[in-house]
Amino acid sequence: MQAFLKGTSVQSSKLQKDKGAPGTSTEKRVRPVPWVEKYRPKCVDEVAFQDEVVAVLKKSLEGADLPNLLFYGPPGTGKTSTILAASRELFGPQLYKQRVLELNASDERGIQVVRHKVKNFAQLTVAGTRTDGKRCPPFKIIILDEADSMTGPAQAALRRTMEKESRTTRFCLICNYVSRIIEPLTSRCSKFRFKPLANWIQEERLLEICSKENLKYSKEGIAALVKVSEGDLRKAITFLQSAARLVVDQEITEKTIVEIAGVVPSKMIDNLLQTCFKGTFEKVQIAIKDMVDEGYAATQILIQLHESIIEQDLNDKKKSAITEKMAVVDKCLADGADEYLQLLSLCSIIIEQSSTN
Repeated sequence: MQAFLKGTSVQSSKLQKDKGAPGTSTEKRVRPVPWVEKYRPKCVDEVAFQDEVVAVLKKSLEGADLPNLLFYGPPGTGKTSTILAASRELFGPQLYKQRVLELNASDERGIQVVRHKVKNFAQLTVAGTRTDGKRCPPFKIIILDEADSMTGPAQAALRRTMEKESRTTRFCLICNYVSRIIEPLTSRCSKFRFKPLANWIQEERLLEICSKENLKYSKEGIAALVKVSEGDLRKAITFLQSAARLVVDQEITEKTIVEIAGVVPSKMIDNLLQTCFKGTFEKVQIAIKDMVDEGYAATQILIQLHESIIEQDLNDKKKSAITEKMAVVDKCLADGADEYLQLLSLCSIIIEQSSTN
């Protein structure tokens, strides 16, 4: 028995020695980071296209004072990146984790969280110097990302905390829809609207990432990427990374981007419309069935059909009838209706409107 026990101890010690040996898995490896995080702005100057917000924040950083902030606008325009970059500049890398509390929609943010977690963090007092000796503001920052998903009572509970702890804490509310934030909160904050990024700004950033990652690309591919992302730079960078992984060491083309983004090829949309204008109902049925069987989302087909219908040579009355039906179909799809039947009902209206004089 003793020999058996000794044998196991010897084996275990050998294993431990092997684990600690150089050149094994204990050595630090560079972990791959998503490009969205890798190329996130590190300072306020790197934030693209949001000139008014950057100007105000830079002045605030100079004076080391900051009002309560409310950032709103479409996704992927730099709201979270801006406040995180400003916080890093204010507090430095050492104090950043102690001075900033970030709560996202994934965290529970009912009234209990506001009463306990937020309130307790807000009541803490902090010093006015950093570990590196530089001056830093004597307050903390609480970032409430996607604040429009907070419950009404939780938003109401936040009002008093914002006023009471104004000496030691600043709040930054981030949301997509400012109308979902209650009026007493919006009046306590400086509001900043983040605009969808201009095409040339997106192109600049994407080309910069392409050069840093040594990617081969075509002009059409980058243009398709900008068009598909619709002002959302985060979406554009994610699609670029997916495309780079799909076509390793090959050129990123328009076709690659269309495949990754789940966009319906424009040829298919044009063929469907031409079938509606000149073909029979049976041919339209086959065309829709083919599109649904290919796995294209009905909502995406609807968006692209809307763009094509607006450009068609139809009078305003016919266009309004078709777009009104599109609104009904969109609502039905959101409620979980059958995609094939809804697209068929829409195409029947297009056939009807195009055939009438």
